Amino acid sequence: MVTKEVVQLHTPLGDEVLTLRAGDHVELSGVVYTARDEAHLRMQKDGIPFDPKGAVIYHCGPVIKDKTIVAAGPTTSARMNALSGFLFDKGVRALIGKGGMGPQVREQLKGKGVYFAFTGGCAALAASHMKLVGEYFPDLGMAEAVWAIELDRLPLVVGIDSAGNDLFFDVEKRAQASAGAGPAGNCTDK
Repeated sequence: MVTKEVVQLHTPLGDEVLTLRAGDHVELSGVVYTARDEAHLRMQKDGIPFDPKGAVIYHCGPVIKDKTIVAAGPTTSARMNALSGFLFDKGVRALIGKGGMGPQVREQLKGKGVYFAFTGGCAALAASHMKLVGEYFPDLGMAEAVWAIELDRLPLVVGIDSAGNDLFFDVEKRAQASAGAGPAGNCTDK
């Protein structure tokens, strides 16, 4: 059952995320870590440079100027589908991004964590809830480095919960059904 009130969470996250359901509204505070494609690959190779237990990864390449976050909108999470499993095995409890993730991540999250959705196009809004507190892998450049960011009540929606419920998959199924999608997932003429 989706909660009617906003759930307040603070990192590091624990078992409380296992009670969240897809569609729940959350305000997240505490430190999160940005990571896009190159950062995931580097962490697989060289190790995670922060304590992953209870950590939250934000799929984001922020714009930083004079050690201030100017914009920090989410990047498309599906690009990290094949790169995320090791994070959950190390104790990461949540991912933040846009557009949802694939079935393999939905399975990997079961009993371990959640995927939070943040609206694309709201990079300035996100930045207004953030303070830069650290950086790892600066050689990867601004967009691909891992940035430690302290959040102050960033508004999020649970997109995939730890029971495998997935808002994005559900919407896709309903859209295909109402559009008369064929077996390959393509719309057909009626």
